[in-house]
Amino acid sequence: MNNQKFYHPKFLPTWALIGLMKIGAKLPFKVQVALGKAIGITLYPLLKRFRNIAFVNISRCFPNKKKSEIEILVKQNFEAIGISIFETANAYFATNTKVESMLTIRNEQYLTKAIEKNKSIVLLAAHFLPLMLGSRALLLKHNIANIYRPQNNALFDEVMRQGFVNNGAVMIKTKDTRGMLKAIKDKLPIWYAPDQDLGLEKCVFAPFFNIQTATVSATARLAKDSNTVVIPYFFIRTESGYQMEFSPPIDNYPDSDPVNSASMTNKILEAQILKHPEQYLWIHKRFKTRPSGEPEFY
Repeated sequence: MNNQKFYHPKFLPTWALIGLMKIGAKLPFKVQVALGKAIGITLYPLLKRFRNIAFVNISRCFPNKKKSEIEILVKQNFEAIGISIFETANAYFATNTKVESMLTIRNEQYLTKAIEKNKSIVLLAAHFLPLMLGSRALLLKHNIANIYRPQNNALFDEVMRQGFVNNGAVMIKTKDTRGMLKAIKDKLPIWYAPDQDLGLEKCVFAPFFNIQTATVSATARLAKDSNTVVIPYFFIRTESGYQMEFSPPIDNYPDSDPVNSASMTNKILEAQILKHPEQYLWIHKRFKTRPSGEPEFY
C-alpha cells in the first residue's frame, strides 16, 4: 500500500471506508448481523433500481410465490446485503482465529481426497452474499486460486487483492484464461463462480430455474482434462456463524455438449440457492441476455 497515487485526496472516502471496515471486522458476529440487517433495511427504500432487479429475478425464478411473499424475500435479501458489508470486512481484515471461530465445515473429505490423489480441482460456487468470506475461509487450510473481477476503485481493488494474497491466495483476473489453466496444471484448486451473465460471447443458453439463461461455458473448458474434478462448494451464513460445505465431484463432467455441461452446473447451483434464497445475489441482472426474439426482463 505504498503506492503514492493512493494518497491523492480523491481516495479519502475510500480510506475512510477501509477504516470503518477494519473496525467492523473486530465486532462480534451477532453484532455484525444486527447492524447489517439495520443497514439493509435502511438501503431497501433507497436503492429502487436494485430492489426492482431483485423483484424481477425472484418473481421469475419462483413463479408460484405471491407478490407479498416475493416482497418479503426481497426485504430479507436486502438485510443479507447489509450483513455482507461486514462479511466482506471479515474477508479482508479479520484474523484467522476469528474466521475459524465462526466456521462449521461439512464433507471436507471430498476436497482433501482430491488433493491427496493429486487431482486438479475446480470449486464450483454460486454468488451468495458471503462469498468473499467463503473464499477467505478456504485459505485457513488450503492454498487456492481466486478468480476475481478487478474493482473500478483502484485502491479498494488493491486492498481486496492484498487481503487475500496475504492469506495465501493466488489472485487471477476473470479475463486471464492462461492464468486459470496454469493454476489447474499446477494442481492449485480454483474457486470459481460462473453464475453471472457475461453475454453471448462467453455463454451458452441453459435452463436455470426453468428459464433459458446465459450461462458461462468456461467451467467445462477448465475441467476438460481427465485429471480435473469439479467439486460443488457451498458457503452460507447460519444463526451462529457460517457453514462451509463440499459435495462429491460431479460425475461425467464435462459433457461433450457445452449446453449439457452448463445445465449440469446450473442445476447444482439452483439446488444450493433453494436452501437459502435470501442470501443469493439477486440484484445482479442474471437474465439480461435473452434468446433471440424473447422480450427483455428488466
